[in-house]
Amino acid sequence: MKHLRHLYLVVAAVILALAVWQFAKVHIGNGILLVLLTGVPVFFWFISPINLLAFWYIRKSNMEKAQKVLNWQKHPEGLRKNQEAYFYYLNGLAATQSRSTGSAETYFKKAISIGLGLKQDEAVAKLNLAAIYISQRKKRLAINMLSEAKKADEHNLMKEQFKMVEMGLKRI
Repeated sequence: MKHLRHLYLVVAAVILALAVWQFAKVHIGNGILLVLLTGVPVFFWFISPINLLAFWYIRKSNMEKAQKVLNWQKHPEGLRKNQEAYFYYLNGLAATQSRSTGSAETYFKKAISIGLGLKQDEAVAKLNLAAIYISQRKKRLAINMLSEAKKADEHNLMKEQFKMVEMGLKRI
């Protein structure tokens, strides 16, 4: 899978070569268009298209399709580390919505251990882990994850979610 990822760079190089050829033939408009099109495969080299599509389905609350799209990825370890972490993060979100807490826990743990790019995403993953631990009646782990999630939420965007999880902690 890692070699397939390098195919994006080969395609970008070919498009760039075509752009240079168009500039040499004095077809400036075609050359500019091809230079701009070079950005598409370079973008997909940095960002996994499967993750983008799954994220889009998750935003539309269609978890079945998101899980189906994520299953297309056979070897997530071939992705860049950041994208691999987001692959597991998205899998965890989809598993949480489908009430599969066991697999969601492992996905979120993998995503956190690899390292998510944004602190806010890390906070969401840790908050979900805290909720999973509450459902499993593991109060100490839930408290630890909740405090880590509060530290990761730098802009205090998840106050309401923290209150809901804290209410769940009181019931244990």
